[in-house]
Amino acid sequence: MLMQKRLVILILGTIFSFSAAAQNDKVFITDKVSDAYAYVDVMKTYERIAAKGYKSVDLFQKLGDSSFSHYKLEKAAEWYGKLFSLTLDLAPEYYYRYAESLRFICENEKADAVLEKLKLVKKKV
Repeated sequence: MLMQKRLVILILGTIFSFSAAAQNDKVFITDKVSDAYAYVDVMKTYERIAAKGYKSVDLFQKLGDSSFSHYKLEKAAEWYGKLFSLTLDLAPEYYYRYAESLRFICENEKADAVLEKLKLVKKKV
């Protein structure tokens, strides 16, 4: 009797372990399929919109931030330049990012001017 209980427990344990492993495989396959079809490059879409002449603070912030975070500092300097041509009412990190991007492309005088603007903005507040 004791041997039969152990055999039943062993069989049930084996069955449950196979079903648990099968569920993980199904989820893994689904993840692969969703990765293949759900990817949309939003930044390329924003770049196409900007190329058509649309200008907004939000658009240039997103393009500049994306370029800066992906270490495309030449593009970041371009987008931040367009951003600063629209407004100077920005958070201090945009001044620093724009200055760093300008320094990367060896435009140190412009970078210094951007940081001076930041000092002036801080004094007004």
